[in-house]
This record gives sequence, C-alpha cells and structure tokens, in this order.
Amino acid sequence: MATEQRDNSGILFRNNDKTKDSDRDYKGDATIGGIKYWLSGWIKQGKRGKFLSLSFTLKDVPKAAPMPAEEMSDEIPF
Repeated sequence: MATEQRDNSGILFRNNDKTKDSDRDYKGDATIGGIKYWLSGWIKQGKRGKFLSLSFTLKDVPKAAPMPAEEMSDEIPF
C-alpha cells in the first residue's frame, strides 16, 4: 500500500548497502515546497553527543543542453 508523501515532510531508512565508512547511514526522500529531494543522513559524534547530519539533493536536476557547435568558436570577436 503506497502512501502519499505530504509537503514539507520526508522519510529516512537505514542504509544497509554501505560499502565504506563515509557512505550515508540513512537514505530517503523529502518534498519541500512541492519540490522533491533525495535525503541523506549521517550519524556523527559531536561535543554534546551523537547527532544526525542531513543533506538534500534535488531529484529532478535538469541536464544542461550541449552548446551548439556554431556558438563555440576560437575566434576572438575584436
């Protein structure tokens, strides 16, 4: 049963596919302001104890269109 993700919320799952210590401990997704993000989390140790550090990455990053060949020129325009 799929559930609808509400705006300004997210979900994290434990990352059981870690291959090195620097890989994220948790992974999931979030929707903020109607925009979908990948969500990553790392458990870290600080002066006041353990904490969760988060990172958000856009899910649908538009790919840059290649520059047309006629616009790429080695000529100096002066």
